[in-house]
Amino acid sequence: MLFNTYEPWKFAFSAENDEIITDSYGIIGVPFDSTTSYHSGSRLGPIVVREASFGFEKFNTIFNKNLTATFYDFGDVNVIPGNCQKTCGIVEDTVNEILDLGLKPIIIGGEHSASIGAIKALADKHEKLTVVHMDAHRDLAFEFIEEKYSHATVMRRAHEMGVNLVQIGIRSSSADEEEFVKSTYNIQTFKNRDVHKHMDALEYYITNIDGPIYISIDMDVVDPSLAPSVGNPTPGGLFISEIENILETLSRKNIVGLDVVETASDKLGDTTAVIAAKIIYDFLTLVE
Repeated sequence: MLFNTYEPWKFAFSAENDEIITDSYGIIGVPFDSTTSYHSGSRLGPIVVREASFGFEKFNTIFNKNLTATFYDFGDVNVIPGNCQKTCGIVEDTVNEILDLGLKPIIIGGEHSASIGAIKALADKHEKLTVVHMDAHRDLAFEFIEEKYSHATVMRRAHEMGVNLVQIGIRSSSADEEEFVKSTYNIQTFKNRDVHKHMDALEYYITNIDGPIYISIDMDVVDPSLAPSVGNPTPGGLFISEIENILETLSRKNIVGLDVVETASDKLGDTTAVIAAKIIYDFLTLVE
């Protein structure tokens, strides 16, 4: 167990962490939703996503592969309700512990602010980090309700760390965010219609990314007809097959971490939780 965690549940097929094999993966949950502005409940995401993971077989029919990757579930981070900045600091420290063990982090959220700490730890470790950000929203606000640390400012804080951003599935943003994107050189956008109509162009772009990649997936990137239990559901989202295609392409690159956040439900068997668990399951199958 890591210093600042506890273990309420484990993701299916996870290994015991008494003997760590390096170059594997370490899972943590971040049960935090204190800056949620619409639908709360993502603090329970880590529990329901882990529970949903037990519905899958070890053989992944979609990719015709067994899940053979080694990964460890270290439990949930001890967050500070109401204090996003300090919670992000705890996440950063915990991710650094995972990196010190020779593992790559996988984070289950919880609200999207958890990504700030993870990206900070990885940006400090990797000189040229690209964040592939799948989301309905840009999350590029400088402040949201006078707060710099928030689910709506995640990618602005990441951009300030010097990372390159690839934003996929975007279909909601402010005029200020659009102007900010136009003013920068290192934010590439594939909006929802680009994904629906030009998957080949997206896959070509991903294939040509150089250097380490961190994947950040807000569950509201999925169409709400499939995944309604999210903080900010937005119509016109991606479908499961599209996410599978993107993950398959990304799995051939140098992936240094993943988060799947914003599952907001307290119901076991919730469809959003099942899809979130499947995304993590697919990723672990693909990366071996």
